[in-house]
Amino acid sequence: MISEHDSPYDLFNSWFGDASESEPSDPNAVAVATVSDDGKPSVRMVLLKSVDEQGFVFYTNLGSRKAGHIQANSNIAMCFHWKSLKRQVRIEGAVQPVTDEEADEYFGSRPKMSQIGAWASKQSQKLEGRLELERRIAEYTAKFNIGTVPRPEFWSGFRLVPEMFEFWQDQTFRLHDRLIYERSGDGWTTHRLFP
Repeated sequence: MISEHDSPYDLFNSWFGDASESEPSDPNAVAVATVSDDGKPSVRMVLLKSVDEQGFVFYTNLGSRKAGHIQANSNIAMCFHWKSLKRQVRIEGAVQPVTDEEADEYFGSRPKMSQIGAWASKQSQKLEGRLELERRIAEYTAKFNIGTVPRPEFWSGFRLVPEMFEFWQDQTFRLHDRLIYERSGDGWTTHRLFP
């Protein structure tokens, strides 16, 4: 049975620590679901880059489909699934942009070719062929060959501020354990769900 903690962040950090030791690749991979302005849902995998009591941070091209959805509707959902542990965590809430300082700091920590890739990619836009992408990579590699690569204005991050967490643990006979945390003022209320 899932042990309750005072804060869902404490439980998440405990589970994330377990996943970091057991998952063979990208324990920080998370599905992010958004909804377009005409009500059509979309989901994709992103990499969680930081988490603290303020929320869950990921980065993207601001011209991407997900960023467009977020601008139309800031309510999103995340789902971590750690197969080796037979656990998942669902999180729902609204997102807000990270500060320029946060985005600059994270962008500066990326490998140089990842920084150049951010400049070269017109994320979610139609690509005529791989050669077009390779040409853009060569162009920006030449442009930023010497010195630091500045963060593009069209690249930044979002922070999901949770209103709800669901912690799910596999159990025998599909009698899974499900623990909910819901924001209540400055704290959290908890309850369990039938499997």
